[in-house]
Parts: sequence; C-alpha cells; structure tokens
Amino acid sequence: MNRWSTSILFACAVLLAGCGSTDPDAYVERPVNQLYNSAINALEARRWSDAAEMFDEVERQHPYSVWATKAQLMAGYAHYQANKYPDALIALNRYIQLHPGNKDIAYAYYLKALSYYEQISDVSRDQGFTQRALTALNDIVKRFPRTKYARDAQLKIDLTRDHLAGKEMSVGRYYQKKRQYLAAINRFKIVIDKFQTTTHVPEALHRLAESYSAVGMKNEARKTAAVLGHNYPGNEWYIDSYALMTGKDVREKPEERGFLTRTWDWVF
Repeated sequence: MNRWSTSILFACAVLLAGCGSTDPDAYVERPVNQLYNSAINALEARRWSDAAEMFDEVERQHPYSVWATKAQLMAGYAHYQANKYPDALIALNRYIQLHPGNKDIAYAYYLKALSYYEQISDVSRDQGFTQRALTALNDIVKRFPRTKYARDAQLKIDLTRDHLAGKEMSVGRYYQKKRQYLAAINRFKIVIDKFQTTTHVPEALHRLAESYSAVGMKNEARKTAAVLGHNYPGNEWYIDSYALMTGKDVREKPEERGFLTRTWDWVF
C-alpha cells in the first residue's frame, strides 16, 4: 500500500470516529417541542438551573420559533426561582426590550420587580436595591394598572417605602446619638416629608422634637410635638413628646392618659 492510500484510509477513519462520537457535550439538534417540554419537566422537578439552560437551548436551536419567545421569559423565571437574580434580570430585560407588545409583558415587568424586591437588605446596608425595586414596582402600577400584578405591586410599594423610611430613621438615630443634631433633623424631616404614610412618622416627629429641643429651638420642638399629638393622639411616641414638653409622664398616672387626645393644643 502506498503513502497516498494510507493517508486516505486515515482520513476516513477520523471521519468515522467523529460520526460515532459519544461525547455527552456534543451538539445535538432536537425538535422544539421536545426541548421545551424537557425544560418544563425540569421546572416541575424544581431543577431551576437545568430548566434555565434548557430554555436557553430552545432559543439557540430554534430562534424563529414561537416557543423561543416563551422560552426567553421562562428562562428569566427559572433564574428567579433559583435566586440567581442578576441572571434573571438580564433575561427579563432582554425579553422586555425584544417583545414590548407581547401578551405576557406585564408578567415580565412583574418578575423584574420581584428580582429587585427580593434583594432588599436590612436597613443597616445600602438601599440601592430597595430604590430600584420601588422604581420597578411603580412602573408596573403605571403601565398595567388593571392587572393582578399592579395590585400586588402596590402592596409591595408600601412595604418598600416603609423600608426606605426605616433606613432614614436608622441614620437619624445614629446622628442623634452622636449629638449631630442638625444632621439628625434633616433625616427625620425626610421621613416626615417623603414617607408620610409609613409607620415611622410618629417616631420621626418625636425624634425631631427631641433634636429641636437639644439645639435650643424650643418653639419648633413644641410645634412638632403638637403635630404629633394632633395626628397620633394617644400614641406612645406622643406620650414621650408630651413628657418632654411638659415634664409630666402620664405613664406614671394612667388616669390622665385619656386627656392626651385633647392636650396637643396646649402649644398654641
């Protein structure tokens, strides 16, 4: 056998070996419905990462199929369920950009908002995700006001705003403890002005009255305490402000607590 014949036989052997490869990572094209159903099965088995990969494969192998559009959204959902929020946001933002008029677009915005919302940290840390969650939730309410997603988003908006107010209160208390009263005053006023419907307002008013008193602004302190008494009569923080302004601690005289609802006007 000459060298030419040997070369041909070797080339044929390489080709045959390639055709019979059992490499598990080798690319295998599969029907779109088979790929999509496998991804759904992985979802139902709570194998979130596997499902995300399979949905991505649907789009890679069949980019012009109607199932590719569904797979893009479902990949975002799978990443969200796996708590892989950055990957979820990439997938969902891409879906929103490519399919703004799709019937499922409201759900895509909702998942995007949840991906920020569930990254909200405690008030001692940076609140960047909280602010982004608030923006995304407000976007849902504005864009899709009559959907179930808007109703849930509104509830989460209230909780998110309360969280942001809590952050301002935490910083304000820190400044107050350090006797940096002007800085504390600014933080408490943010809560009162920007987060009026949150649960932190009564304490913010009391802390503001305390801080005004500490820097000698007695008249401002009394007016602030009066606002607290007018809007939250009988509230525990008003009891503290009443004691601060009058020197009378009604906790020691429970029989006098009933008069607190009429005592806010002593300032004027």
